[in-house]
Amino acid sequence: MMTTRTTNELLLGAAPIVLVLLLWQGLVSYGYAPATLLPPPGQVFQRMAQLLTSVTFQQDIAATLFRLFAGFAIAVVIGVAAGIAAAVSPPVNAVIRPIVRVLAPLPKVALYPAFLLLLGFGHESKIMLVAADALFPILLSTYYGATTVEQKLIWSALAAGTPPRDVLWKVVLPAAMPSILTGCRIGLVISCIVVFLAEMITSTDGLGHVLVTAARTFQAVDMFVPLITISLLGLILNGLLQGLRAYLLRGFPSV
Repeated sequence: MMTTRTTNELLLGAAPIVLVLLLWQGLVSYGYAPATLLPPPGQVFQRMAQLLTSVTFQQDIAATLFRLFAGFAIAVVIGVAAGIAAAVSPPVNAVIRPIVRVLAPLPKVALYPAFLLLLGFGHESKIMLVAADALFPILLSTYYGATTVEQKLIWSALAAGTPPRDVLWKVVLPAAMPSILTGCRIGLVISCIVVFLAEMITSTDGLGHVLVTAARTFQAVDMFVPLITISLLGLILNGLLQGLRAYLLRGFPSV
């Protein structure tokens, strides 16, 4: 039963991707888009297979993944810690709430020039931009999950003799975990987008740099390769995070 359900979910998930590829091929085959500007998908995937054997392209992928993971990890640590602290401590909440209200709607890419001036053109500025963009979904999801924990769970733990300090780790954090992991999935998607954008703006390596270099030399096929690559990486990472979520929440009814 579970195998059939998983298979159906995979087929339903793959259907939109197949339709996009068919539409893409149809636009080229029927002349609605010139192949010089929109190369056929087969040619793009063939080129991607060639580039994946290149050490330079592998290094570009590694640079993108390093920035993505570093920024995302910083966002998770700060977001979860700040969200839990704001949920259980009114003074902390009073400090964090106005900061979130001011900075959460702000496009973080607007801060990128400041990050460049402060941290330089290396990994640090890009990691900081990824962390800044992924932070608020994780923080808000953590805060929401921690504040919606049923009070009777906390009362039951205290009545059972659990020290108040341990209630946070043994009751509040586990109960808020579904919401935290949802925020992490949103933050991961944002991280993939932002790291690619940062590398397009200013970088000497990474998948975003590959796209900009191809665009400057009018190599249409090479422009699509990094786009497909970052999409596949995002798909794989999202699947891994979903698997981790299912493992961590295996005792919850919704999983």
